[in-house]
Amino acid sequence: MNPFDRRTGYVAWQIGQIMASRIERTLRPFRLTLAQNSALTQVTLDPGVTSATAARRAAITPQSMGTAVNGLVERGLIERRSTPGDRRTHRLHATEAGRRLAREAGEAVDTAHAEALRVLTPEEQERAHSLLMKLLTSLNPSAVNGSTP
Repeated sequence: MNPFDRRTGYVAWQIGQIMASRIERTLRPFRLTLAQNSALTQVTLDPGVTSATAARRAAITPQSMGTAVNGLVERGLIERRSTPGDRRTHRLHATEAGRRLAREAGEAVDTAHAEALRVLTPEEQERAHSLLMKLLTSLNPSAVNGSTP
């Protein structure tokens, strides 16, 4: 029996854990957690997104997203705005400082990704990305097309 689990899902999980650790280290100078970076990215790409939708897209719990959003609001990086006609639903919007930090952190994360993937040729990177996107589309369509179930 092979002592190493070679199931694709397990290998993907291992890679995800390793990448998460690298990205966490990359985000430390920006004082961002992975969840906060995800929230800030969602709010920057889709102004007015709800916390619940951002959580579904990022495949994290609503509670984790809520904690992330609270931290970003406290730092003045995003703000909650009431929805007209529904004061219970808040839409999230990045402040100028939040948009600036999102750009800076995004560039650092892009560099970390490039460093991790440099073992693959550009063609291999594209193929791997395409296959992973196909799996993600099947497993969490909200992460890909922005839909909300």
